[in-house]
Amino acid sequence: MPLNVPEPDVFTCFAAHMAALGPWGPSPSIAVGVSGGADSLALALLAARWAGMRMGSMLALIVDHGLRPEAALEARDAAATLMAQGIPAKIVTLSGLRGTAAATRAARLTALEAYCAAHGILHLLLAQHAGDQAETRLMRRLAGSSSSGQAGMSAVRFSGSVRIVRPLLGVAPRTLRQLVCAAGLSAVRDPSNTDPRALRARLRMLRLDAAGTGPATRALCAAARADGLVRAAREAALAGELARMADIYPAGYAYLRPGPWSEAALAALVRTLGGHDWPSARVARLAADPRPATLAGLRLIRRRGGFWLLREEAAVEPLRLVRPGRFWDRRFLIGDSPMFKGKSIGALGDDAPAFRRRSGLPAAILRVLPAIRDAGGELLAVPHLGWPDPAVSCNFPVIFAPSVPLAGASFQPAS
Repeated sequence: MPLNVPEPDVFTCFAAHMAALGPWGPSPSIAVGVSGGADSLALALLAARWAGMRMGSMLALIVDHGLRPEAALEARDAAATLMAQGIPAKIVTLSGLRGTAAATRAARLTALEAYCAAHGILHLLLAQHAGDQAETRLMRRLAGSSSSGQAGMSAVRFSGSVRIVRPLLGVAPRTLRQLVCAAGLSAVRDPSNTDPRALRARLRMLRLDAAGTGPATRALCAAARADGLVRAAREAALAGELARMADIYPAGYAYLRPGPWSEAALAALVRTLGGHDWPSARVARLAADPRPATLAGLRLIRRRGGFWLLREEAAVEPLRLVRPGRFWDRRFLIGDSPMFKGKSIGALGDDAPAFRRRSGLPAAILRVLPAIRDAGGELLAVPHLGWPDPAVSCNFPVIFAPSVPLAGASFQPAS
């Protein structure tokens, strides 16, 4: 069945938003996170038409979170609904989820990002709209966040090798529901969206603006956008400083030119290379007076007139079986390759001396590089060194994709 064409004015507005969030490149390959609700179904309809007009491709990714008995059936129904519209769909199944609603959302997003990265999809579109942005600003204001936090969700941010794009942040939810209704589609209603135990749901009820067109919603979104523009400018300046300060390598380490550096720049590198958000008062002292040190699972060692910043060997995750689409050491994404079956990944460790002359790298860096081994522990490949040769290494894609991106990774476009 051919794709139902959205209303011209809605699609024209969507296409303008997407243009502001580029560049997309020729024949863009995109994915859309779909819950089965009206908002994500509307985004899938819009994005499918947008990609088709650019000779690109779009895949709907549906996460079966398993938190409710009916979740699997809802995921299958959503996939069937989209495929009936000519939109390819893939169900990503999670298991063992527990914890808060925020933790569940984070797990779903991680699964979507991992699928995209493992399958070479650069752009992941999410369906948060104006109502969601207004609630996010309220939640962060109640939590005492800075103006950067109160900027809410960024329209674009990078997570490892994937661009997270939210093209609907300025769109009222009523518009999206009308689009789905006009297409003759049925949307899932997730009861967690109205569960008063969750702060977001309580704020949604207190706003008394289900349509998302009221003055309070508009004012909150406008304030978030203003703070977002300031945040984006600050991040752009920090990104420029990082470019002047350091060379960052795809094996997860960096060379820092002689300091002193700003606290913000060093903190950004520490968070990214360490694979998690870790603030520390020590960062300020080291930025002002650089010297060999350890912090946040990293080592700062003097080298060639500057410093190496690299993973501390004791902090590296132990050897484990390779699972494509998952992360190792919180920083490296395992690509989708059948060659990984039955293999393990871990630090190069005691095999590092054999590569010292070949690579010219310090032993401290070599010892923490990702290495692939067989079931008996025999070394098969060191992907970032191209060993034993580039052809073999390409069969074992291990991608540096830290969970905490560098500064300059978010963007708040003009509306």
